[in-house]
Amino acid sequence: MKRTILLLSLLTALAPARAQEAGRVTAFVGVNVIPMDRERVLRDQTVLVRDGLIAEVGDARKVRVPAGALSIDGRGKYLLPGLADMHTHLFSDDEFPDELAADELLLMLANGVTTARLMIGTPEQLALRAKVEAGELLGPTLYVASPQLTGRAPRGTLNGRVVTTAEEARRAVNDFRAAGYDFIKLTNFITPEVYAATIGAARAAGIRVVGHVDTRVGVRRALAAGQQIEHLDAYLESVLKDDSPVKTSVSDVGLFRKENWESLDYIDERKVRELARETARAGVYSTPTLTFFKVTFGTGATDEEIRARPDYRFVPPAVREGWEGASKRLRAAPPAESRRREYVRVRNLLVREIHRAGGKIMAGSDTPEWFMLYGWTLHRELRSLVEAGLSPYAALAAATRTPAEYLNALDRAGTVARGKRADLLLLEANPLDDIANTERRAGVMSRGRWLPESELRAMLDRVAEKFQKVTAPKE
Repeated sequence: MKRTILLLSLLTALAPARAQEAGRVTAFVGVNVIPMDRERVLRDQTVLVRDGLIAEVGDARKVRVPAGALSIDGRGKYLLPGLADMHTHLFSDDEFPDELAADELLLMLANGVTTARLMIGTPEQLALRAKVEAGELLGPTLYVASPQLTGRAPRGTLNGRVVTTAEEARRAVNDFRAAGYDFIKLTNFITPEVYAATIGAARAAGIRVVGHVDTRVGVRRALAAGQQIEHLDAYLESVLKDDSPVKTSVSDVGLFRKENWESLDYIDERKVRELARETARAGVYSTPTLTFFKVTFGTGATDEEIRARPDYRFVPPAVREGWEGASKRLRAAPPAESRRREYVRVRNLLVREIHRAGGKIMAGSDTPEWFMLYGWTLHRELRSLVEAGLSPYAALAAATRTPAEYLNALDRAGTVARGKRADLLLLEANPLDDIANTERRAGVMSRGRWLPESELRAMLDRVAEKFQKVTAPKE
């Protein structure tokens, strides 16, 4: 059994102190606003925040700042909605102590992530979600997918349910819907029969299905079902030339079969464009998680590059040991460099064509994985989306407006406008000029609580020190 999520003392230390801040006004004065309603910058604005909501956005010469307000000098800076990571996990999902969870949320928040979707849920995550919503815990607004539905138990912790029959699938959907999860999460080894039962039960229960697409199910069946697709799963199999001698490709677990990499010699770009248009017509949202797959299986990274990453110091020693072993295995006999480059190119091409066709792309990090952690990797994902061919504005939309739209939360999040939740990111430079500017933080606002960069850095230092003391998984 997992332990209680947080000690009372930790809750007290991290609580947003709403009672003290109720009624207080915060004013961003003279700031440039990127509202994300369309591609534009509103120059020299004053944004007033009261009781956790945006109260006013207007010309700095006309908006009056109330006496006693906390005034933040926004001159030369850029204010935009907080970012959403639409695919992430936690160390504390599995072997590591539940007490890490609150600090993991702080790492996201310190990087400007004010909304996060946790993609293999646990009862502890549901409790975290409630505490954030109640103002008892400082962290991103959480959406929690169910424990995974899989056709085969993985090694180690399952954190889900094995479903091999239609009845098992229907029972799992109804159980997880009743438990309060926001989505039903599919992973691997799902048969068409089980898939159809899952989709049918989810529709009847009024809950959406998200996650992987088994190659036996296929992309087109998922598009017809309206499933929200992660990782571009099963796309590569669907865009092979008709005369390709290889019929299985490198989606998901196929990456670990070296013979499958030959399939990348037989990509049909006409099929790529056709499937992209089908995706857009189906209204299906895609979270491609480009960065994780690009770096881990495509471009690679040296030990020196890994250790130089800013998030490396947050990886607990016991996790480092396991990841270092996995790195050695990946490097021992990699696919040919030409095929690894083609793998990155085709995944980028799919994202670019889906976007050009009018499809919906969402940013997700799929962290923590291979020395890449939540927060930092979402910024890497924004850069990856731009490298794939999206404009900086489109990449920002993938982490702001589009997730809010998918989550049916656009009336309260995703843009900077009066009445929206005051989840905001203040930057030193314009991310529409260079998407890397999303990392040049001046501060983050979470539900109306202002966290300047100096406080964020101190917070990160405290968390790093704590994580380095976590030396072994719990029993």
